[in-house]
Amino acid sequence: MPTPAYELPAIDPARPLEGKKALVTGSSRGIGRGIVQQLAAAGCECVVHYHRHASEAAEAIEGCRRHDVPAHSVGADLASQEGAETLIKQSLDHLGHLDIFVSNAAYSDRQTMIEADLDGFRKTIDVSMWGAFYTTRAAAISMVRRGQGGNIVVISSPQAHSGMPGSMAYNMAKAANDQMSKTAAVELISHNIRVNTIHPGWINTPGERKFFTEETLQQQAETLPAGRLGEPAEIGHAVVFLCHPHSQYVTGSTLTIDGGIQLPWREMYRIEAAQQASE
Repeated sequence: MPTPAYELPAIDPARPLEGKKALVTGSSRGIGRGIVQQLAAAGCECVVHYHRHASEAAEAIEGCRRHDVPAHSVGADLASQEGAETLIKQSLDHLGHLDIFVSNAAYSDRQTMIEADLDGFRKTIDVSMWGAFYTTRAAAISMVRRGQGGNIVVISSPQAHSGMPGSMAYNMAKAANDQMSKTAAVELISHNIRVNTIHPGWINTPGERKFFTEETLQQQAETLPAGRLGEPAEIGHAVVFLCHPHSQYVTGSTLTIDGGIQLPWREMYRIEAAQQASE
């Protein structure tokens, strides 16, 4: 018997995720806030997760509620399995169930391998790798038990494969995130749970101010192929796309949103410089 033709489900294009329930880790500020705001704009009831930034979580909640959706906050330290699993439990207490889970929370110290403070190195792994795994696993368990499918989006990084010096722990964690996401996509597809990954490029977030001055950020942004840093809302739009009812055939994919930073643009500048020098 031939497979019946697939028909796109009817939705309100202005609010394609109306009535869905979403949790975004690390969503009090930065990329996470951009994601949770766009999910709320698309119609999701959201949980804003924070660790130390309770006041900023409150601001994020108000931003969500301006889109006429309920929003809640839950504080949790994702460096431990207990904290991660408690976050999922308390989120379920607020929402009833999860349709969408976004693993975004991360921590990073920047030192070379031989100079690294190993406490910071371990914290980076604990939050950015184990925290991502514990929360993703607990969210997936809740979706499988409910039996209504769902969407998981893992915010990873181009550093999963670029080997950026001074960021070994973060690079390791993000490489693990990529493999976690792809493996979960295979394991969960039979439960109608789609799992996808996003690689953001250089995004305009408070976290970047930990490593760079405003002057340096401005100067470096102008040298990028796109001529600017990305904005958190742009990552949020991508999450909405991946969770959109019309994206049901998308799973196990990695979406890069980097303004061209992974293109061979540095090589182009080197070629131009060499040509000018020879003239």
